[in-house]
Amino acid sequence: MTKPEALELAFPGLEVEPCNAFLTKLEKKRIGKLSGSEFVRGVVYPYVAKRNGVVVATAYFDCHRVRTLRETVMIVVTADQRVERVEVLAFGEPTDYLPRDIWYGQFDDRELDAELSLKRGIRGVAGATLTARATTEAVRRVLAVHKVLAERPVESLPQASGGN
Repeated sequence: MTKPEALELAFPGLEVEPCNAFLTKLEKKRIGKLSGSEFVRGVVYPYVAKRNGVVVATAYFDCHRVRTLRETVMIVVTADQRVERVEVLAFGEPTDYLPRDIWYGQFDDRELDAELSLKRGIRGVAGATLTARATTEAVRRVLAVHKVLAERPVESLPQASGGN
């Protein structure tokens, strides 16, 4: 699935605006603390979906290593900072290590809290432990980014980038 296809799937009929947000050192440190893993990226690229000018949700694309190869997921976060959906766009590892869609569904309506972790609120997958860990970390990371961006003053929120 391509980014445009994933965005259309997540936001049918909505206005989607690609943005970019440059993060400060303090914001990166806060994201790391909230997510539970170091955050080194200096720029994030949210895709903000609006209905009649009102923000409905935001999509983030997270590319990360599972074992030795990459997985790219789209994580959609609602305006109230909950996961709306997780979609796999690319998975480089053998498909034996790819959980079923129902497994990804357990992230729906989750927020960034202690329960959003393996062996707590997220069930693992036999034979796909590294995928489960990498995906859970990605969801935590995206929710932390979204929270930190939401804490910014209005005038410094992500700016439209014209496409990424």
